[in-house]
Amino acid sequence: MPPERRPLGRWGSLLYDGLGHLGGAILALMTLAVFVQVALRYGFARAIDGIDEVPRYLFVWLVMIGAAAAMHRGQHTAVEYFRDRMGPTARRVTIIVVNTLGALLFLSMIKVSLVLVPNAQYQTSAGLGLPLGYVFAAVPIGSALILVPLIRTIVMTLRELWQKPS
Repeated sequence: MPPERRPLGRWGSLLYDGLGHLGGAILALMTLAVFVQVALRYGFARAIDGIDEVPRYLFVWLVMIGAAAAMHRGQHTAVEYFRDRMGPTARRVTIIVVNTLGALLFLSMIKVSLVLVPNAQYQTSAGLGLPLGYVFAAVPIGSALILVPLIRTIVMTLRELWQKPS
């Protein structure tokens, strides 16, 4: 990626590109777990206890990690039809408002997770016996990873909005 397309610098790009690759690995692992479970059930009339929990719990991590990688790349859904009809100032204000609301949402998710994750650590999954705190930890970690590009977008858009005429 050229330097002008690296909003968080070289290390930020490496981190978020790595998250994209990690998301792909998680998706492959989920697919493998489902394939093995189906093959064992229909091919051998047997099943591995708890393997059906693997895709379910990894899906939470996949969503949060994938959302962070997509946020860094600017690939989240936007209603471009309306945004493109706005003038430059209205567009920037809209970007600031939407990203600020998103940041508040993810900050609230982190706040709620401060209670949820430690309490979930005392619960275990039925099949694997995995403490559910590891599953629930995806929410605050993913939210923090999503906040970084959101805040960066807000700051950069504010700079564009408040540029002094030359």
